[in-house]
Amino acid sequence: MPETKTSARAARDERAARVAALRAEQRRKDRRRTVLLASVVGVVVLALVGATTVVIVRAVREDARVESAATRDIDGVETFADLTANHTSGAVTYAQTPPVGGDHDPAWQNCGVYTEPVRDENAVHSLEHGAVWITYDPDLPADEVAALDRLAKGQGYVLVSPYAGLDAPVVVSAWGYQLKVESADDARLPVFLKKYVLNRDLPEVGAPCSNGVGIPA
Repeated sequence: MPETKTSARAARDERAARVAALRAEQRRKDRRRTVLLASVVGVVVLALVGATTVVIVRAVREDARVESAATRDIDGVETFADLTANHTSGAVTYAQTPPVGGDHDPAWQNCGVYTEPVRDENAVHSLEHGAVWITYDPDLPADEVAALDRLAKGQGYVLVSPYAGLDAPVVVSAWGYQLKVESADDARLPVFLKKYVLNRDLPEVGAPCSNGVGIPA
């Protein structure tokens, strides 16, 4: 039907525009951070040559590294295809732990940092909206948990929560992608977020990761 095709095209265009706006805002935040860091470097260089300058320069270089690395394949990332995406209010048995996609609850999990486990079925719906889910062993040291929490800071589409029964201390998941690492300071973690947050390939990318269920810490 012509009207149906027109409506579908309009929905796709609207979704693409929304994702473009979200990504543009994230790029603006990244640029502001880089400019701020660079400005501070200039001021500090004039006022004080020392450890503070080195730390800030390293931060600027790290931003550049992550940006560049995200344009390439990430070592160790597993890919999963043909994931179903039906809505169900019941429990779902997933093939991966934690899940990377599949049938899920109609309500998505609000993105943010959680100190208690969240329900798989709600988190998977968040993945469908373009979120990245950082899960960690409940026995992970507090300083590493804090490092993971910092990765989510300023990110509107990142979910962090403890998860029992993981194959690795930290597992980071996006819809159809997963990476297992041994520590929170693994250099691939921020690259994974840069590459897969708001992944354009998802049919519902850019849909909300707020006004769902759950109250982040």
